[in-house]
Amino acid sequence: MSLDAPERLRTGCEHPPSRPEASVFAEVPPDPENSRTSEAGAGWVCGRPGTFTELLPPRVTDFSWRRPRVLWRSRNDVIARWFGDPSNAIRRRCVAALRERGTPAAFTVHRAEPEFSFVLLGDTGEGDKSQYAVVPPLLHAAGDTDFMVVASDVIYPTGDAGQYPDKFFRPYKDYPGPIFAVPGNHDWYDGLRGFLHVFCGLDADCAPPPWRGPLSFVPRLLWRRSGEVDGPVLEEARERFRGGAGQRSLQPGPYWAVDTPALRVIGIDTGITGALDRDQGRWLREVSGGPKPKLLVTGKPLYVDDDHRPGTIEGGGTVDEIVQDPAHHYVAAIGGDIHNYQRYPRKTADGRTIQYIVSGGGGAFMHATHTIPRTRVVDEGDFRCYPLRGDSLSRYSKLYGRWLRLPKLFELTPEEATAAVEHRLGIKPGRGYKDPAPSRRARFVAALLGVPRGERRRPRALRFPVHKLPQRFRSEFADWDDPPFFKSFLRLDVTESELRVRCYAATGCGDHETAPPCEDDFVIPLR
Repeated sequence: MSLDAPERLRTGCEHPPSRPEASVFAEVPPDPENSRTSEAGAGWVCGRPGTFTELLPPRVTDFSWRRPRVLWRSRNDVIARWFGDPSNAIRRRCVAALRERGTPAAFTVHRAEPEFSFVLLGDTGEGDKSQYAVVPPLLHAAGDTDFMVVASDVIYPTGDAGQYPDKFFRPYKDYPGPIFAVPGNHDWYDGLRGFLHVFCGLDADCAPPPWRGPLSFVPRLLWRRSGEVDGPVLEEARERFRGGAGQRSLQPGPYWAVDTPALRVIGIDTGITGALDRDQGRWLREVSGGPKPKLLVTGKPLYVDDDHRPGTIEGGGTVDEIVQDPAHHYVAAIGGDIHNYQRYPRKTADGRTIQYIVSGGGGAFMHATHTIPRTRVVDEGDFRCYPLRGDSLSRYSKLYGRWLRLPKLFELTPEEATAAVEHRLGIKPGRGYKDPAPSRRARFVAALLGVPRGERRRPRALRFPVHKLPQRFRSEFADWDDPPFFKSFLRLDVTESELRVRCYAATGCGDHETAPPCEDDFVIPLR
């Protein structure tokens, strides 16, 4: 899909340069004004506030993981990890109900257009300023796309159906196309009942099967049952906010495929703990067959934080084995769950390159990137992340300084934080800063807040809880309501010969709403 000059000006990304036919993918220089070139491009300097506050509902419910009620309603995550995840059994029952209703076994939506575009963002539904700040830049940079995909965690914190009006229908009321989604672990905290009702039109029995074993009475007693779904209220919200003819659609199930002449987009449901049931694994192998290029969308990323998480399949095998099989012709795998942007271009055994991407910056609190070690799964020079590690450390240092009431000790400027990260990781200077040695205070704060030392993953000294503790505690240090938010979304443009992927930033600054910074831009040949 070619872009004319006004479109390039609006999106802020230029056409890719000519590429040799032999290249596996081509990097495209991002827009000059972004986080890699200046502090203003990162959102540290805002000339005017964002207009997204005008989109907020009259009353924004602020949830905190420290509230006992929220912790109690999120207990299914702990139960699933301690006593076994019943998501597979629940999903099988729901899929059987969908097939009885007449849904095709292939769970596939067909599109005849060889050229199309779509927008993808993950972990959206926090319902506060950080989610709504993504909306204006998304509409300016990707409002003309054919459809949207939400990759994981449509509703925070506990997947309740009653929160869809303000956390799904309202924020995306002006997006003109249909929206597909794959559920995340938070959507499963109510047994996926709200998700199935909104996206699949199914009001299913989401009760888990009985656990077995000597302690089976514990999960049976503690498991949170699905709440009632108020169908009329949800339908009223749908009609009010997303009632346009082009906006309404039903997806085949919690996992699905969108098949086009040039590319097949496949979405999978990874439940609470990241596993696929046997039936879904069989379906994934079948829908992955054939020579057509394919892109996977998953609730759990396969590569993240310099770690390989292949995704188990009940009965044997992994998701990544299917992705890497040369007979399946995957070109990329995009996952949510982790709330930032990361990209790992991985070479396969047969010489192909698969782009493994994390896109979870669609609205929820930010997961740190400064805790990512110097990458070993790919060369550090090929790795991309947003926010940059230095910006991430600077943001967390300000949060801890405020929370501990020690700003003079903790707070690091972006330049100080970048120097400390470069010193500890041994990576190249960023953003054109001069390269002075970081102060002792900066080195101390970097070590305390989790920046690894060189190739070592386990630092020797005490570290504050930044990334390793469960998010119900970590989010208290990672959530804020003023720019820069460091949120992001992807625009993907498909032609018969190539797939172009652009990562746009949502800083919350008014300066960036109509022309959001382009943080990453690359092209994958499809032939």
